[in-house]
Formats: sequence, structure tokens, C-alpha cells
Amino acid sequence: MSDHRKSGPEIPEPPDPERRSERLPGETVKSVEDDPQALARVRSLTRSPSYRRADLDPDFMESDDLRGVRLELDYLKPELHLRREGVAQTIVVFGGTRIPEPAEARRHLRLLVQAAEEDPENSELAERLHIARRVEAKSRYYQVARDFGSLVGRAGTGPTDSRVLLMTGGGPGIMEAANRGAYDVGAKSIGLNITLPHEQFPNPYIAQELCFNLRYFAIRKLHLLLRARALVVFPGGFGTLDELFETLNLVQSRKIEPLPVVLVGEEYWRGAFDPDYLVEEGVIDPEDRELFWYAETAEEIWQGILEWHRRAGRPLLCDPEICG
Repeated sequence: MSDHRKSGPEIPEPPDPERRSERLPGETVKSVEDDPQALARVRSLTRSPSYRRADLDPDFMESDDLRGVRLELDYLKPELHLRREGVAQTIVVFGGTRIPEPAEARRHLRLLVQAAEEDPENSELAERLHIARRVEAKSRYYQVARDFGSLVGRAGTGPTDSRVLLMTGGGPGIMEAANRGAYDVGAKSIGLNITLPHEQFPNPYIAQELCFNLRYFAIRKLHLLLRARALVVFPGGFGTLDELFETLNLVQSRKIEPLPVVLVGEEYWRGAFDPDYLVEEGVIDPEDRELFWYAETAEEIWQGILEWHRRAGRPLLCDPEICG
């Protein structure tokens, strides 16, 4: 019986994905035999700023017209990393970068005491000594922040559980302490550094894959609150006050869903601002005093956050035995 099947088309070998046997016309410069000046002119053209590919042109990328693109990139890079790591909720900690761990504060204080004893008439030195004593007194909050970071770090079901992570501004002081606490227990935590005129280093306790350097404060603030399920605020200065008051304003106006706001160190915060006075002056309502509360220890902070979420009917996405 004869085979009537037709043979199929001859299939060529797949070409090399990178190289050709013959160059394309545009891969070579016009011959100097035809135009002796051609090579020099082409070199000049390829070095021209207009010829730079847009995403590789630093002058173009830094121009005012590209601000919108830079804002989008500033948002997207951390956002995509956080999604890839499975981060769904964050516990945000803010506080003073000038509040070191107690041992460091004591060393600095001893040096100033010695200097003041050697120069008792120096009024500037006396003022620095007074401030150093106040900072040393507040250095106990470094340990409270570190203990709190450990509590948040233990809330997951294991080292790979990134659904609820601690997030800070990535700097030293209180933020370092909180990241360090999570690091102590083998948990990941997030740090959002900001580009400043003088270089700011991230603290060494942030997870490598979750350490970011943002250009714009606005985008940093967005990421700080986008997944936030609590804001824990330790004593601090202008930057700390900025994050606190902005969050209170957003919750007050219901621009964002309410979340627990915990002020650590009632004595400090009573001195830093007086909400009762604001109520008396009629610039906030009495109910706005209920947008935050005070705490002193890591356990108080953590248990208060968990209780707030239980009452709200929105438990955190961590180990049910801890956060249920």
C-alpha cells in the first residue's frame, strides 16, 4: 500500500537570539572613504544629551517636567517589593532620632559632666549638660521601643510570615530600637529612609529586602499609612510631631479609616501638646481626644492595639493565638 502522506514544510533552525551572521546596515558607521568626517560627526551625535535614552539620562530624569514620573517611581518601587513579600498590614513606629540606647546616652553624659567640672563657668556647656541629662532620662524609651518591636516580630506564625510587619522611618534612635527588636527575634521589619541634603544611613536592623530610600516625603507618608494598622509614637521632635498630627488629622476627617494611635510616655506628651486646651479653645471637638491614648510599656502598647482591633471587629492578620 503506497504512502500518500505529503511531506511537511522544511523547518529552518531557530536563529541565534543575540547574534546575526551578517550585520544590519545601521550597525556600522558610514565609510570614511565616502565621507572622511562621518565618524567624527556620528561620535558627536551619540554623545549629545538629546541622544541619551530617556531613562538613562540623569539631566532629563531630574528635570521639573519629570516630577510626576519620579513621584510614580518613588511609589511603585516600595509598593511592588511590599506586595512581593506579602506585606498586608504594618505597625508603624515613630520617635526621636536623637534618643539613643541608654549605654550611649550615659557615655555622652559622663563626658559632658567631666567637661563641665573642668570648666564650671561655661554657660553653653552647662546648657548642653542639661539637655544631655534630659536625653539620658528619655533613653529608657529605646528599650521600650525595642521590646515592642520584639512583640510585633513574634506575632507572625514564623520567619516567613510577613502579613503583619513593623515599619519605621528607617533612621536611628527610637526607630532603630523598634527595628532592632524585630531583628532580635528573627523577624523582618521595614524601614523607609528619606533622601536628605546630608546622607542618611539606614539603621542596621531593617530586613535587606524591605529597606527603602525614598525621594519625596509625600510618598514616604503615603507608604507609612497605606497598610498601617497602628501608629505608635514615642517622644520626638518636628518629624515625629509631623507624622502624629497628620495621622490624627486624617483620622479626624475620616480621610483614612480610624486606627489605634498610641502616645508612649504620657508625661512627655502632656508637655509637648495639650489636647484639653485645644478643646477649650474650640479648635477640636471633645471626641477628638479619643483618637489616641497613652501607654508606658511595650506590653501596654501591644495589648492596647490588639484590644482596639478586637473591639473594631478587625483582628490583625497574625497568629490567631496572639492577635485573635
